[in-house]
Amino acid sequence: MASILAAHRRVPRLIQSLSSSRLLATAVSPTATPSSSSAPSVSSSSSEPLTHYRITLRRSAISLPANIKGTLVALGIHRRMQTVYHRHNPETAGKILRVKELVEVQNVPESAVRTKTEQRRERKAPRGFVVVGNRLSEGVLESA
Repeated sequence: MASILAAHRRVPRLIQSLSSSRLLATAVSPTATPSSSSAPSVSSSSSEPLTHYRITLRRSAISLPANIKGTLVALGIHRRMQTVYHRHNPETAGKILRVKELVEVQNVPESAVRTKTEQRRERKAPRGFVVVGNRLSEGVLESA
């Protein structure tokens, strides 16, 4: 019983040390993803401070306990491959530790943080055509 209590006392210090040293925010996946031109690139030599976590759900939470699913909902993640951004703080670090096997986490500067609308706009494919003119607005069809 004493060892369980001692372990509970060490957990907040562990989370605080992980979040302060930012060891927590290394990518879980060892495979490198190809960078596209529309994805925000984060360079390690940037002088901008890394202030946010970019959290992406890589594995499904189906058939996992309700407390794990609740942690994902608390992080704002509802489906696979969804990405959310959170500022560095101990609460977020603790939530990430609870679901570390399911998510991929990266440190990003504040300039790389994207809203849901911005993420959708970056994923959207180009139209594939250009509108040169509109015959209805030019009055060509009205005179015929």
